[in-house]
Amino acid sequence: MKFYCSLLSILFIVISCSTVPITGRKRLNFVSDEEVLPMSFAQYKSFLEENTLSSNKEQSDEISEVGERISIAVTKFMRENHMNKEADSYEWEFNLVQDETMNAWCMPGGKVVFYTGILPIAKNTDGIAAIMGHEVAHAFAKHGQERMSSQQVQQIGAVAVAAGSSGQETEEQLMWNMAYGLGSQLGMLKFSRQHETEADKLGMVFMIMAGYNPEEAVNVWKRMKETGSSSTPEFMSTHPSNDTRIKELQAFIPEAERLAAKYK
Repeated sequence: MKFYCSLLSILFIVISCSTVPITGRKRLNFVSDEEVLPMSFAQYKSFLEENTLSSNKEQSDEISEVGERISIAVTKFMRENHMNKEADSYEWEFNLVQDETMNAWCMPGGKVVFYTGILPIAKNTDGIAAIMGHEVAHAFAKHGQERMSSQQVQQIGAVAVAAGSSGQETEEQLMWNMAYGLGSQLGMLKFSRQHETEADKLGMVFMIMAGYNPEEAVNVWKRMKETGSSSTPEFMSTHPSNDTRIKELQAFIPEAERLAAKYK
């Protein structure tokens, strides 16, 4: 049984490697949008029903405006690079939720949430664009699907047993939980940091394409550092340290500007 699982895992890897646009990184992804997007949209709808949207119209409108500009840039890139089917699958939506957590996220298919707690870190429109670009980049690069694929290869035997022995969860739901309900085993942390670094770089390119100042991406992480919110040692964190991000983003600005000009 172990032999066949290993053989199947190798086969999946061989036939399912693709490339992340712009960065050129090879990724493993055999989870289709048809499997992921319906769950993403349903989860987003449920989240909005269970949480309180901000009543601050000015702030909410700013989140929507920045999101629209970045989504237009990303969609333009996809259409100009023969990714029309993928571009058509996005159902962009941008909401500001009343919550003091310093967080924002973008689910597969372009469903974005900002928490009011991260606005002081964003501080201004360009800062919002830096955070928005980063979160949208996770969806663009299909990091969630890649996590699903990686975990499914590692746990293919366990998934088969779970899916075959329980009627409570579908195989698709199990894959979703793998991507968005992972534990904190150190073996997965390096992989997550790779995604964060890639999203930092892609996000900077997207914000420049949308007409925003990339220097503010650096300033966002300087402000994050000032809050003292990430004192966990980097090797124990799924995110690069603030110092690492600041240094790498600053160094990447010339390349981001070159790429943005190329892909505009």
